[in-house]
Amino acid sequence: MTLADTLLRRPSRPSRPRRGGTVRKRVTASEQFTGWAFVTPGVAIILLFGAVPIVWSAVMSFQRVNLLSPSTPYVGLKNYRELVHDPIVGQAVEHTLVYTALFVPGTMIVGLFLAVAMNRQIRFISVYRTAAYATMAISTISEAIVFIWLFDPSYGVVNYFLSLFGIPAQPWLNSPSQALYVIVIMTIWGWTGFAVVIYLAALQGVPSTLIEAAAIDGASAWRTFRRVTLPLLSPASLFLAVWLTINAMQLFDEVYLSTSGGPLNATTVLVYYLYEQAFQNFNFGYASAIAYFLFIVILVVTAIQFRIGRRFTYYRS
Repeated sequence: MTLADTLLRRPSRPSRPRRGGTVRKRVTASEQFTGWAFVTPGVAIILLFGAVPIVWSAVMSFQRVNLLSPSTPYVGLKNYRELVHDPIVGQAVEHTLVYTALFVPGTMIVGLFLAVAMNRQIRFISVYRTAAYATMAISTISEAIVFIWLFDPSYGVVNYFLSLFGIPAQPWLNSPSQALYVIVIMTIWGWTGFAVVIYLAALQGVPSTLIEAAAIDGASAWRTFRRVTLPLLSPASLFLAVWLTINAMQLFDEVYLSTSGGPLNATTVLVYYLYEQAFQNFNFGYASAIAYFLFIVILVVTAIQFRIGRRFTYYRS
């Protein structure tokens, strides 16, 4: 190579990294990518076992489906029309509403009473609080077995104590007029621990200065609770009312384990009737229509609760 060739030779440029590779590295190193990488498995599970069944059941509510025959003809609104004229659906709606009307305020009142009693510094208070919440840790099967034993017509503890006062033994779960109320008592006992925790947390957030100011003004303990403490508990009360109502309208476990909808359909609620139609009669189209009817009812009731609760709920800034 001559000197002229060396001088005329153009210097080689340093190689530039590919733009695509740089962008890819920047994306994979970002916090958003890391977050989505952790969230994606959960999202996939929710879509697979949550969203897909919801959409599938919506489609089945307009079909005649029994999962035994490959034929799934569309029947339009026939399942919904049948639902309106089904007398057992009417009974199930009535039982669900009665249960909800008793269960929700009952749980809130008992939970508030226990939370107020435990919101003080006394000996073994941690033991009492743990015992109150223990009802949430007990399985529904254990709860049902205990209450079946307590309210047994022949050798139940409740009838034994009634006999001490000369009251005759009651049939309880075997009686069409009493079985639903036994289930109300059972579920109030089971959910009281949850209400106690919510109310206890709200009580500990009430400013002590307001309580002291009311005492200085000469307000009695009851008047202070009614005028100061109770309004400050209104957000917790609204949350409990909505949450417990949604759970009450989906009552199933206790009915299935204790009475199986009986006697004489006296404890048949909407979700249990849905279960019968789907998994005993294999009428999945009709069961899906019941499920969506219940969804609409829960949606409407929740919206009404939020609208009414907004007027009585006090949020501290």
